[in-house]
Amino acid sequence: MAASTDTRKLEHAKGLYLDGIRDGNIWEALNAHTGARYTQHSTGVEDGQEGFAAFFGPFIERNKLRDIQIVRAFEDGTHVFLQAYQSLNNGESQWVTGDIFDTDDNDRVIEHWDVIQAYAGEGKSGRTMVDGPTEVEDLDQTNANKEVVQGFCDVCLVGGDHDRVAEYISSEQYDQHSPDVADGLDGFAAYAAGLTQAGQSMRYWKVHKLIGQGNFVATMSHVQVGESHYCVVDLFRLKAGKIVEHWDVQEKILAPEDWKNQGKF
Repeated sequence: MAASTDTRKLEHAKGLYLDGIRDGNIWEALNAHTGARYTQHSTGVEDGQEGFAAFFGPFIERNKLRDIQIVRAFEDGTHVFLQAYQSLNNGESQWVTGDIFDTDDNDRVIEHWDVIQAYAGEGKSGRTMVDGPTEVEDLDQTNANKEVVQGFCDVCLVGGDHDRVAEYISSEQYDQHSPDVADGLDGFAAYAAGLTQAGQSMRYWKVHKLIGQGNFVATMSHVQVGESHYCVVDLFRLKAGKIVEHWDVQEKILAPEDWKNQGKF
């Protein structure tokens, strides 16, 4: 679990999850934790408090047993990042989400973006999608670490120059939590090569969000794999100026006619 010294921003973002969804107190949570508006980017949910309640009321009825854990949490300016694990109805379904919230001058939630993916258990690295360090450290390195991740995104992910990956990712340690990717730079290269060989090459079109605090930096991006388009949240842990650990969550972007709001981004 994340550290217990939460700010009001973190308390409000967590409250929507834990008070509203886990504990089923939808309207109490909305009234306690949201601001004058609630703009929604989870494409199956309509804007506003009413949209949240209309979606999660039936969700709570369908899923009587809800184990929801906030695994990692941090803030950056007005934004909050949460990584959550959900086990519904005694493990009947399990999910991992990456959520970004914006807050108002009173630290209440006014906008929400998310990505959700089925929990895959132990991956190629022997790790899961949520295990590993959780504590926010190195607060004095926040801006420097954000610059490293921004460079990695600009040069390697969006720019496509994979020959420069070692400038940003540690060659000594790269712990991987993405289910289909093995540890290390070799694991990253093998995964990318496998996609290309299968005719499913991966392209990052745009990084829409980049937020960080201390040793953690998260991004939300539009990614194309083959002919399919995804919204992807990547979470990086950094040490001594290099990326040393990675988690991600991927969700296919639906056709616009299936959106109930303005879309994922």
